[in-house]
This record gives sequence, C-alpha cells and structure tokens, in this order.
Amino acid sequence: MTKKERLCSTKLIGKLFDSGESFFCFPLKVVYLETSLWENHPAQVGFTVSKRNFKHAVQRNLLKRRMREAYRLNKPGFYEAIPSGKQVALMFIYTAREEKDYQLIEKSMQKALGKLAELLQ
Repeated sequence: MTKKERLCSTKLIGKLFDSGESFFCFPLKVVYLETSLWENHPAQVGFTVSKRNFKHAVQRNLLKRRMREAYRLNKPGFYEAIPSGKQVALMFIYTAREEKDYQLIEKSMQKALGKLAELLQ
C-alpha cells in the first residue's frame, strides 16, 4: 500500500466519522464515506485498534499488520468491483476484545470488501 492510498487527512477522518456510514463484519467495523479524493486511487484506507482493549502497543501493531496484509491481498478485486469514477475513504476498526488469528481477519476483510463493493454500486 502506497502513501497515497493511506488515509492521513485529519479533516477527512473527522468528516468520515461525522457523516460516514458503517457496518460490521466481525471482528471488523468498517466506516466509509464516498468522497472526492485528491489522488487517482479509488480508495484511501486507515486501520485502528482500540487502546482500551489492547494495552500493549505490540498487540495493537500486530493486529494492524494483519488487517493491512488482508487488505493488501484483497485490494485488486475490490478496486475492480468499485464503479469507475467513484472514490471512497475507509476506516477499518478492530472491535474484538481478544486477539484473533489471521485467517479470521482475512475472511472478515473479504466479506467487508464484498459488502462495501455492493453498497457502492
């Protein structure tokens, strides 16, 4: 994932949480907002893990790495499914209270991206 595909804009993140829509695919909550981005990519993405549920940064970083890898592997199919010309800002929030293995995270990422592609149609 390149720098241009990362969700960095504080204003856009604020707008995403204020007026974006969301859905759950356990253990992920997906918040999304159709918007016009400055870049050519169809999506900008952010990943977050609650500090309340995972006190140690090592655990939070591990879960974010797992989410990023699952997204990276399933991104090409998602990009093809998005209608051309549409751009979306996404935030993946890890909601489980315990550490889940990579296979479960990848399955839920696939479900979430499929559902999001349907919602954007």
